[in-house]
Amino acid sequence: MRDRIRTADSEEEDAMDVHLYSSNDEPKMKRDFDKKVFVNRSLTLESIKCYGFDMDYTLAMYKSPDYESTGFELLRDRMVSVGYPHELLRYTYDPSFPTRGVVVDTSYGNLLKVDSNGNILVCCHGFHFLREGDVHFYYPNKFIQRDDTERFYILNTLFNLSETYLYACLVDFFTRCTRYANLEKGFQHGDLFMSYRSMFQDVRKAMDFIHDTGVLKEQTIKNLEKYVVKDPNIPVLLTRIKEVAKVFLATNSDYNYTEVIMKYLLEGNSKPGGPKKPWRSYFDLVVVDTRKPLFFADGTVLRQVDTNTGKLRIGTYTGDLQHGTVYSGGSSDIVSELLDVKGKDILYVGDHIFGDILKSKKRQGWKTFLVVPELTKELQVWEEKKSHFEELKRLDVFLAELYKHLDSGSKECPDISAIKTRMNVLAYRMDISYGQMGSLLRSGSTQTLFASQLIRYADLYSSTCINLLHYPFNYLFMAPPVLMPHEVASQISAEVSSSDQSNRTLTSNKN
Repeated sequence: MRDRIRTADSEEEDAMDVHLYSSNDEPKMKRDFDKKVFVNRSLTLESIKCYGFDMDYTLAMYKSPDYESTGFELLRDRMVSVGYPHELLRYTYDPSFPTRGVVVDTSYGNLLKVDSNGNILVCCHGFHFLREGDVHFYYPNKFIQRDDTERFYILNTLFNLSETYLYACLVDFFTRCTRYANLEKGFQHGDLFMSYRSMFQDVRKAMDFIHDTGVLKEQTIKNLEKYVVKDPNIPVLLTRIKEVAKVFLATNSDYNYTEVIMKYLLEGNSKPGGPKKPWRSYFDLVVVDTRKPLFFADGTVLRQVDTNTGKLRIGTYTGDLQHGTVYSGGSSDIVSELLDVKGKDILYVGDHIFGDILKSKKRQGWKTFLVVPELTKELQVWEEKKSHFEELKRLDVFLAELYKHLDSGSKECPDISAIKTRMNVLAYRMDISYGQMGSLLRSGSTQTLFASQLIRYADLYSSTCINLLHYPFNYLFMAPPVLMPHEVASQISAEVSSSDQSNRTLTSNKN
């Protein structure tokens, strides 16, 4: 079994001992795993004429779990204020539970991890993880129709972590509360029926409320040091990129919030007594209120922002690009026109697998870079627990060997129950090391829906966009060849034959 998630730094490069040089002639050093950019499709930075950046969870990294915890508390309090039981206030955010890419089944109230085809990998009801027999009760084929968007909702963003946890809290509370009768699709209390669907709709409305009213942003602005990572390398990265290409910012956030965050990140790192560089000067174009993913389709009216008041100027802007001007709305087509760049000239960096990466790739053909902050922990756990994965592979080969000499005429049936049990134990041990819902990218040896989308739509990915600093801007990110199953089988067969030949030669020499 070969894993498709590979680094851009090949074994050949390591053998050649390629090093990074700093501008201060510091000691040479190789890229550590947490500084690498990983590649799914080959891409040369030399061909990129324009770099685009999202802001939230891309340039502006929020401190976990403090930020998610605050979001959860605001959501929880909102739910209570609209009529949900006050007992919910007892719940506090547990960062070990939720992960991105979880699917909510609004019919049965379950949280699901699935693969790219909709096969269920993990299923939990509230905080109770269902065993295989219980999963079959809800899903006889352990399968869902992912395109049934009326029933299934994918929680893909880092902002979704708090509502994932809140929904689990709601299901947990009502399941255990003796005042409510547990029914198949919700809870009954007297003549009141509360369905899992209506509960999820209320959570979504509460999430929209804290974003639309700006209460989460207000909390963030009040304590930037607590919630926002102030990385001094952000202005360095943008400055170096601007020397070789155009740079734009496209964010769903409004101008006033963007102004505060970008000032904090880009103007707050100036040396005492040195010249203060305005944050907008780092970009050739700034677009706020983009309403992605609509931005990558028809878009909205492009309007100028009055940077003194934050208000929008009337009418649609139809002129040429004005440096230092901030725009609101628009579309990806308008961005390309204003900057005079085409689809494949652009590398867009964002954290939203659907709103940033999938849509920009499918609709515009842009090159894509997905920011996956969880990758730091994923790599750490992978290094610590990869022996479990290696054993899973060995057991997989052992199973193949058991059936190797059997065909349709064979009456034997090998007992593989012990092997399957061992494989399940290993998969569980791996998953629990990442958190209660397991890894973002896999369940045992199976890749999750999120992982399959990452592979399909992200040309590059890394834990942070800052890792671009560790590569020259003419770097060729080379994707390794991915073998198909028949090619893997052929290669293994050749390796086994070669090994057998070597053993025979060794034995002959000994004799």
